[in-house]
Amino acid sequence: MHPKEAYDLCCKYQGKRVRITDNQGNLHVGRITQVDNRQVWIMPDRNGYGIGFWGFGGAGFGYGIALGAITGIALAGLFFF
Repeated sequence: MHPKEAYDLCCKYQGKRVRITDNQGNLHVGRITQVDNRQVWIMPDRNGYGIGFWGFGGAGFGYGIALGAITGIALAGLFFF
């Protein structure tokens, strides 16, 4: 996926629960909290998936994923009922 396409989808899905696949084959599931021109910030689900913390410096953004590393983005509701 081209970084511009990933940026546009992340902006469209900001605030929604998504499923992101990166170029290392990792799956990230959580809510998009912020998007900038280099990365998307995702807050992992509380149900144990993710890296187990709630943001850097108390900002509550979650953790960043480089837009250039994203190979796929979909709304998580399409996969989890």
